[in-house]
Amino acid sequence: MTDTQTRCGYVALVGRPNVGKSTLLNYVLKQKLAITSRKPQTTRHNLLGVDTEGRDQAIYVDTPGIHSNVGKALNRFMVGEAMSVMADVDVRVLVVEADKWRDSDQKVADLLLKDSNKTNIVVLNKVDLVSQKEKLLPYIQRLSDIGFSHVVPLSALQDEGVESFRALIFSELPDAQHQFEKDQITDKSERHLVAEIVREKLMRQLGDELPHSTAVMVVKFDQLPNHLDIHAEIYVERNGQKRIVVGTEGQRLKLIGQEARKDIERLVDQKVMLNLWVKVRKGWTNSASLLRQLGYD
Repeated sequence: MTDTQTRCGYVALVGRPNVGKSTLLNYVLKQKLAITSRKPQTTRHNLLGVDTEGRDQAIYVDTPGIHSNVGKALNRFMVGEAMSVMADVDVRVLVVEADKWRDSDQKVADLLLKDSNKTNIVVLNKVDLVSQKEKLLPYIQRLSDIGFSHVVPLSALQDEGVESFRALIFSELPDAQHQFEKDQITDKSERHLVAEIVREKLMRQLGDELPHSTAVMVVKFDQLPNHLDIHAEIYVERNGQKRIVVGTEGQRLKLIGQEARKDIERLVDQKVMLNLWVKVRKGWTNSASLLRQLGYD
């Protein structure tokens, strides 16, 4: 590569739910873009995250977890989102937990390794949780033997090995012009990111009670002289779920709003007035028309 050449390419982060794909993306970008929680299937849309350094630009695609529970339309949408990027990226990164290899990991690995023309990398995430590191060596060797170009142990949450991973990704990119400005980190609108922030707080507050029954739509996003005025609607499927989200005397909804507002103000770098309402949309997770209204199309 000459001094004037640039490298640019798409990098898919794929794997089963809850292995740390979104956390890895956030640490690569050195700022919070993707929402995270301990509950599987937190990520619902493919999310672009752009990492630019000098002549190199990696365009990451954080995908929903690939799983076999596709009975509901929402689940089919999420798996379809993940599968749709496989053929169109330059580098595919399978993220797994360092000390666990499950049948679902093997299924995703088989999908990736069918195409030997692509660069396939596997990340062993959460190595900080492995007490006997020497046990990783045969694991790494086996993954190399079955066809992965590189096997990268790291801990995204502890920011261990992330810089080495970035450098590896940059080295695998093709020579190409950059597709985004150097200070742009995503193609998503602020409205979309705001809705995701609110949904993250819902997942963290209510993950055990309502793991996948909530959605968020921003219905008002007005720039006023001294602040940004945002109204968002939280959708649930049943009246009982609405009571759970609202909480006693509205305290839980108030807490969700307070936590979301702090992150939104960091995102937009200004004061925010955030108003939340909870509405019942029966069967929205299995309704094609309601899913389209919520952007799952």
